[in-house]
Amino acid sequence: MAHLHGLALEASTMAIVTGKTENGFTYEAEYEQAKSGRINWTATYRRSGDFCGMRHGRVEESVDTPPAQLDAAVKSDIEDTWVRSS
Repeated sequence: MAHLHGLALEASTMAIVTGKTENGFTYEAEYEQAKSGRINWTATYRRSGDFCGMRHGRVEESVDTPPAQLDAAVKSDIEDTWVRSS
C-alpha cells in the first residue's frame, strides 16, 4: 500500500483488452477494479487506423469473477456501448 500526504492508497491493476465490434471498428481499452466489485473501463475506437471516438463504462458485480470472464464481460460492454451509440 502506498502513502501520499498521509493517506493510504491501494494499488489498482489495469488490464488491457482489444477487439473488433460487429460494425467494423477496432478498439483498445483499459479497465480496472473499482469499489464494490465494479469494473471501470475506457475504450478508444478506430476504423482503418483513424480515431473515431472514446467511450467509458462500468461492469457491475465482478467480485470473484475469473480474469477470462472479466475480459469477456468488459469486451461485451464495450461492444454494446459503441454499437448503441453509432
